[in-house]
Order: sequence, then structure tokens, then C-alpha cells
Amino acid sequence: MKHSSSVEQFLILTIIASSAAMLPLTLSEIHLGATRAWENTVLSLNPSAERAYAYGVVHFSSSQRDAYDIDRAEYFFRRAIALNNRQPLAYHQLARIAFLRGEFSQAMTYINNELFLNPEPSPSSYYMRGLIRGYMGDYPEAVTDYQMYLTRKPANWAGFNDFAWVLVKDNRPAEAWEIVLHGLASYPTNPWLLNTGAIASYELGETERARSMALDAARFALALSEKDWLVAYPGNDPAVAQEGISTLYTAIMQNIHRASVVTATPATQTP
Repeated sequence: MKHSSSVEQFLILTIIASSAAMLPLTLSEIHLGATRAWENTVLSLNPSAERAYAYGVVHFSSSQRDAYDIDRAEYFFRRAIALNNRQPLAYHQLARIAFLRGEFSQAMTYINNELFLNPEPSPSSYYMRGLIRGYMGDYPEAVTDYQMYLTRKPANWAGFNDFAWVLVKDNRPAEAWEIVLHGLASYPTNPWLLNTGAIASYELGETERARSMALDAARFALALSEKDWLVAYPGNDPAVAQEGISTLYTAIMQNIHRASVVTATPATQTP
């Protein structure tokens, strides 16, 4: 009991000192500082890979705006690995962070570590590797990863969407269109799938269909909330949610314009 009391007093003093040092901050900032002091202290007193990983997840969740801190999340995931090199999903999370920073080679190293060290890798790790490979321009290998992901998790709209995207990039728009159709059967109002369907249709020369799908995508994109966007991009900074929605809408409008120009061209040509 005496030891427990000493620990409690130490934690209280640490939190008070941390909070006082940050004045005059807002109450939410003081609370966040106290929480971080608590995390550091508990992890020092009782090192645990599972605890370090859990703290990292808290700071890498777009649903927790006040706690979101990608650098702190990285610190905890690294601590988890230092405590247990085989901590499930720790390398996966580091791959996500490196990807968000545009460090694709580093992200690939992390995700390969995850898939090598984890005896039961999450389907999401194949998705992540497919995404990284797609951004690195390695489209055939990305296709393989998305196939492995969808075999294990066949009811995910983002999987269909990104699989179709790499197929388009790999000059396989007909296959991309089929994947989009599979996705739309379950998610008919998803603006991402509709926009990818518009791109695949355009590449197939189906410009009327491309324009129609892009118009539908724009209509549903306008109805997106920040929460919707954060669900689609769970590791992204909540502060950029509105910017993300605007970027999606701008891309859709560009596809509408591109399809409209091609569609209108024959009518404006002279014999």
C-alpha cells in the first residue's frame, strides 16, 4: 500500500507540474498535457508493448481530434517494437505514418516487416502494401495485394475503389470497371466509387457514362460530412477533413469537365 501511495503521489505531482508549466493554456490543452504526462509516467513505471501500442493508436485516430498527434503516435509505436519486435500491427502503423508523409520506400520496409513478422497478418496490411505499391507505380504487384485483401475482406468499398484505381493505372480499365460495379452493388451512393467508375468509363471511351457517373459522384460528394471523410481516411489529421472533401469534389468536377468536353466535341465539329 505504501508503494502504491507513493506512485499515486508521484503521478499527481507530475500532472500538476506539467499543467502549471503550460499556463496560460486552454483547459483542453492542459488536459491533453496532463494526459501525456500520465501516459509517459505509466509506461515508464510499467513498460508494456501492448500499452505503448494502445497509446499510439489513440494519437493516430482521426476520431480523437484533440489527441491526434502523428509524431507522438510514431514514438509509441516505436516503443512498442522496442519492447516486443513482434508486436502485432506496430510496423503496420509505422507504414501508415510513413505513407502519409510521402516516404514510400520507408513505408514499404515497414509493411514488409509487418507481413514477415506477424504470423497472422491483418488483411489491412495487404491493403496497405497495395496502396504503397500503387503510389510507387508498381501497379501489377499492387493488384496482387488488393486481390489478397479482398479475398480476406470482400465487403469493403475502399478496397474495391483502390483496387479499381490501380487497375486503371495499369491500363486495365475494363477490369477496373467490373470491380467498380461489384462495389456499387453494395455502395451505390459512394462518391469515391462513382468517381473511379467515371474514370474507368472515360478510359473505355464511354464518355456519356463517365459524365453521368461523375455528376452522381459530385452530388453525393456535396453531402459528405467531415465525419464521413474521417471514416474513409481514419489515420489522417482531423484538421484537414474539410480540405480533403474539397479536394475530392475538385477532382470530380475535373472529370465532369473532361467527359463533357469529349462528349460535346462531335456536335461542334463542322462537316
